[in-house]
Amino acid sequence: MMATVFPTDITLHQSANELVIQWSDGRTCRYPVGPLRMACPCAECRGGHANMGPQGDPDNLLDLVPDRPYTAERLEIVGNYALQFYWSDGHHTGIYTWDYLYRLCPPETR
Repeated sequence: MMATVFPTDITLHQSANELVIQWSDGRTCRYPVGPLRMACPCAECRGGHANMGPQGDPDNLLDLVPDRPYTAERLEIVGNYALQFYWSDGHHTGIYTWDYLYRLCPPETR
């Protein structure tokens, strides 16, 4: 992704359990919340710092099957580069960068 692509609109639809991001290049991505929780990029969820980075990123967000229902209670923008989710299971340490979210865009919504 080019560094100039960034969200122009971010909407968390809690009733639909979906995050919708409109990107500056015109792309709109619809992310199911459960798989997003499973794709958490933090060291704890990835199994340690050795497993961090693009090589550990899921190839397809929709291939991730949650082991239980998850909801995003809220989210916050981190600086000018990321989102932080506050999940229903109490987890909130994952920082989802714009680049990571862009790459996770489910294929049928691109």
